[in-house]
Amino acid sequence: MNERNILVVAHAGREDTVDAAHRVIDELRGAGARPVLAADDREELAAVDPLFAGIDVLGDTVDQADLELAIVLGGDGTILRAAELVRGSEAPVLGINMGHVGFLAEIDRDHMDAAVRRVIDRDYEVEERLALSVRVKDAAGEVIYETWALNEATVEKASRERMIEVVLEIDGRPLSSFGCDGMVVSTPTGSTAYNFSAGGPVIWPSVEAIAVVPLSAHALFAKPLVVSPDAAVAIEMLEGTSGAGILWCDGRRSHDLPPGARVVVRRSSRPVRLARLHPTAFTNRLVRKFRLPVEGWRGQTAGGSQA
Repeated sequence: MNERNILVVAHAGREDTVDAAHRVIDELRGAGARPVLAADDREELAAVDPLFAGIDVLGDTVDQADLELAIVLGGDGTILRAAELVRGSEAPVLGINMGHVGFLAEIDRDHMDAAVRRVIDRDYEVEERLALSVRVKDAAGEVIYETWALNEATVEKASRERMIEVVLEIDGRPLSSFGCDGMVVSTPTGSTAYNFSAGGPVIWPSVEAIAVVPLSAHALFAKPLVVSPDAAVAIEMLEGTSGAGILWCDGRRSHDLPPGARVVVRRSSRPVRLARLHPTAFTNRLVRKFRLPVEGWRGQTAGGSQA
């Protein structure tokens, strides 16, 4: 029987996360599975507790393709890092939230032991989330950078003093040009992240769409757009612009954008896979995250019917 390789993603910056990583690793070993750590995580955790030094390392003793699942101890930022670590494999990501309520985490720390047992029993479903494929071309049309994003791809001005001049294109047709601080191209998953802060729409994860949101645009027609998931969104840096730009994807991967650069964002052929233990209405996540007032609601209750 093949060994079951479970990636554990955790950082050493918080004592409760280190303790949680210990518990998860002990549970996995006790069930006959092999816990795996990313090289950086093992180095940092082993500096806090030498017991982590003996854990297998992703890309060294265990190949990415051999991972069954990733258990993530942290918030949405850590889950984004885990999605990057397993990108290219079929391993889903299970987020156990160690801080405030996040949108990507499946459960909180209080239910961690039960979650690990369900992972061991393979008692979970996999939800696929739309991801973005991102290409940067130079003024000559040559591809100079390629990456991906789960939340968003953002073209931003590189310096605080100068805005950038861009042309927005949808499906091969120019839509408008204007000066701005940047442009956010977001997935439904990322609609509650940078897109939300920029005034973009909240998109339910079950909706397949791409949001395009200008940042502080100097233009009459610079409203948030929701386009087809199969649309190609291109942002061109005008060659005469005096401001340099930078591309950020999920706040983790970046590339400088000279005048004349063209950023093309499409739906990725490879979605991000999230492990789900129980179906939770996205509405409930919004209410918890933003502490939305729902007092006085007289709708459907548990076991009841709609009034």
